[in-house]
Amino acid sequence: MTKTFTRWDAVDHLQSKEDVQLYLEACVEEDPGDGSLIRAALKDIARSQNMSRLAREVGMTREGLYKALSENGNPSFATVMRITRALGMQVRISV
Repeated sequence: MTKTFTRWDAVDHLQSKEDVQLYLEACVEEDPGDGSLIRAALKDIARSQNMSRLAREVGMTREGLYKALSENGNPSFATVMRITRALGMQVRISV
Protein backbone atom coordinates (compact mmCIF):
# COMPACT_ATOMS: atom_id res chain seq x y z
CA MET A 1 0.00 0.00 0.00
CA THR A 2 1.41 3.36 -1.03
CA LYS A 3 0.97 6.28 1.31
CA THR A 4 0.60 9.79 0.02
CA PHE A 5 1.73 12.71 2.10
CA THR A 6 1.19 16.41 1.67
CA ARG A 7 3.59 19.07 2.83
CA TRP A 8 2.56 20.67 6.14
CA ASP A 9 2.45 24.45 5.99
CA ALA A 10 1.95 26.60 9.08
CA VAL A 11 0.20 29.19 6.92
CA ASP A 12 -2.78 26.84 6.60
CA HIS A 13 -3.24 27.00 10.38
CA LEU A 14 -2.82 30.74 11.02
CA GLN A 15 -6.46 31.74 10.79
CA SER A 16 -6.90 34.09 13.74
CA LYS A 17 -4.92 36.64 15.73
CA GLU A 18 -4.74 34.11 18.56
CA ASP A 19 -3.29 31.48 16.20
CA VAL A 20 -0.63 33.96 15.08
CA GLN A 21 0.19 35.00 18.64
CA LEU A 22 0.53 31.45 19.93
CA TYR A 23 2.61 30.39 16.94
CA LEU A 24 5.01 33.32 17.27
CA GLU A 25 5.32 32.89 21.04
CA ALA A 26 6.17 29.20 20.57
CA CYS A 27 8.78 30.05 17.94
CA VAL A 28 10.35 32.71 20.20
CA GLU A 29 10.61 30.14 23.00
CA GLU A 30 12.13 27.47 20.74
CA ASP A 31 14.47 29.74 18.75
CA PRO A 32 18.07 28.50 19.03
CA GLY A 33 19.31 32.01 19.76
CA ASP A 34 20.10 33.14 16.24
CA GLY A 35 16.64 34.41 15.33
CA SER A 36 16.21 31.83 12.57
CA LEU A 37 12.97 30.40 13.94
CA ILE A 38 11.54 33.85 14.64
CA ARG A 39 12.41 34.96 11.10
CA ALA A 40 10.76 31.84 9.66
CA ALA A 41 7.66 32.42 11.79
CA LEU A 42 7.41 36.04 10.62
CA LYS A 43 7.62 34.81 7.04
CA ASP A 44 4.81 32.29 7.65
CA ILE A 45 2.68 34.97 9.31
CA ALA A 46 3.37 37.44 6.49
CA ARG A 47 2.43 34.80 3.91
CA SER A 48 -0.82 34.13 5.77
CA GLN A 49 -1.76 37.81 5.70
CA ASN A 50 -0.91 38.94 2.13
CA MET A 51 2.79 39.40 1.52
CA SER A 52 2.29 42.09 -1.16
CA ARG A 53 0.22 44.33 1.11
CA LEU A 54 2.67 43.86 3.94
CA ALA A 55 5.65 44.71 1.72
CA ARG A 56 3.98 48.00 0.73
CA GLU A 57 3.27 48.86 4.37
CA VAL A 58 6.85 48.05 5.39
CA GLY A 59 8.27 50.06 2.49
CA MET A 60 9.93 47.15 0.71
CA THR A 61 9.35 45.26 -2.49
CA ARG A 62 7.63 41.91 -2.20
CA GLU A 63 10.80 40.21 -3.39
CA GLY A 64 12.88 42.16 -0.87
CA LEU A 65 10.60 41.10 1.95
CA TYR A 66 10.78 37.45 0.87
CA LYS A 67 14.58 37.74 0.73
CA ALA A 68 14.81 39.36 4.19
CA LEU A 69 12.66 36.62 5.71
CA SER A 70 14.23 33.75 3.78
CA GLU A 71 16.37 31.04 5.34
CA ASN A 72 19.50 32.95 4.31
CA GLY A 73 18.02 36.36 5.07
CA ASN A 74 19.35 38.62 7.76
CA PRO A 75 16.81 41.40 8.32
CA SER A 76 17.85 44.36 10.42
CA PHE A 77 16.14 44.93 13.73
CA ALA A 78 14.49 48.00 12.19
CA THR A 79 13.03 45.80 9.45
CA VAL A 80 11.73 43.29 11.98
CA MET A 81 10.12 46.15 13.93
CA ARG A 82 8.46 47.54 10.77
CA ILE A 83 7.17 44.08 9.89
CA THR A 84 5.74 43.41 13.34
CA ARG A 85 4.05 46.83 13.43
CA ALA A 86 2.59 46.33 9.95
CA LEU A 87 1.20 42.99 11.18
CA GLY A 88 -0.46 44.80 14.08
CA MET A 89 1.90 43.35 16.68
CA GLN A 90 3.98 44.82 19.47
CA VAL A 91 7.37 43.56 20.55
CA ARG A 92 7.68 43.24 24.33
CA ILE A 93 10.56 42.02 26.41
CA SER A 94 10.00 40.87 29.95
CA VAL A 95 11.99 39.23 32.70
